[in-house]
Amino acid sequence: MCFTNICFFVFGLIIGNVIGISGWSGEIIFQYANKFIVTSLLTFLLCTPIAFLASYSRGYLLPMGFVILTLIMANFTGLVGLGPYFPWAIPGIYSTPASAEGMQLVISSYIIFASTSVLGFGGTIALWRYADQH
Repeated sequence: MCFTNICFFVFGLIIGNVIGISGWSGEIIFQYANKFIVTSLLTFLLCTPIAFLASYSRGYLLPMGFVILTLIMANFTGLVGLGPYFPWAIPGIYSTPASAEGMQLVISSYIIFASTSVLGFGGTIALWRYADQH
């Protein structure tokens, strides 16, 4: 996953240079690289509930369905202004400019995000530890 994200970012820089985006500087590239890395990390941390569902269902259909559902819900929660309170919308909101109206994260956003990630991780570990393994 990390290699793929690095490739996406480097490819984006190359394309931006080829098409001639004006106003490039090392500071701007560093600022966007930082935002890209943090957004990728936030997205990676949200994989823990999906890992729990995959382990619980012992398959891939339930986690795939869950991912599709959360993708749809993240779009709709953003439209109605509840995006900062839906964990799977938080990385997208973080990646938007700070001046975007109605798209600011609050402290409860970070608490909800951290709780979701920790519960997914804890649930997965508990399931692996205590589930009947055949």
